[in-house]
Amino acid sequence: MESDKKKLLGMVDHTLLLQTATWKEIKALCDDAIQYGTASVCIPPCYVKLAKEYVGERMKICTVIGFPNGNVTTAVKVFETEDALQNGADEIDMVINIGMLKAGNDAYVLEEIRQIKQACGDHILKVIIETCLLTEEEKIKMCELVTKSGADYIKTSTGFSTAGAAFADVELFAKHVGSNVKIKAAGGISSIEDANKFIELGASRLGTSRIVKCMKHS
Repeated sequence: MESDKKKLLGMVDHTLLLQTATWKEIKALCDDAIQYGTASVCIPPCYVKLAKEYVGERMKICTVIGFPNGNVTTAVKVFETEDALQNGADEIDMVINIGMLKAGNDAYVLEEIRQIKQACGDHILKVIIETCLLTEEEKIKMCELVTKSGADYIKTSTGFSTAGAAFADVELFAKHVGSNVKIKAAGGISSIEDANKFIELGASRLGTSRIVKCMKHS
């Protein structure tokens, strides 16, 4: 049972992205992540430098780009990415331009992801598509575009829109992404049971603040 818990925690991006998050809270998040052996901490860009200085090589730092709406220009997202990496980020979670996708401008969406992946180099790039705002057809289209883009993960949600991760979406991703793309479920994952179900369906990373809390009280 302990090894199962350890394996699950090793797939968690321990997350705090609230607008009100203070350095004190981010520091506590880092402490918990190190103690429980999560995959990373996922934090706002303004705290990346401080967090990296604090954790050193003990924990990976993940941050968000174009967050949460995704509709800044590509140049801004590329700059944000380069800035985050210079500050010590290990992984990047970007939000796509949802309006461009809905308008059928696939070339824009693909080129933007490619440019951010180019800026990332060997660093992991996860692409947030905000499933709650998309049709099934658009979700499938994004599986294709992320596969083509060279990004490492497709991610369900920001956690800041109308809904978070859904089992059906992870199932859909698993059917439609290429073998080079992994799946991250994020937003509203509140129990160990749900976390395990997402992993069974094909997710290999979970964005959540609650799994560590669940472990503390289990």
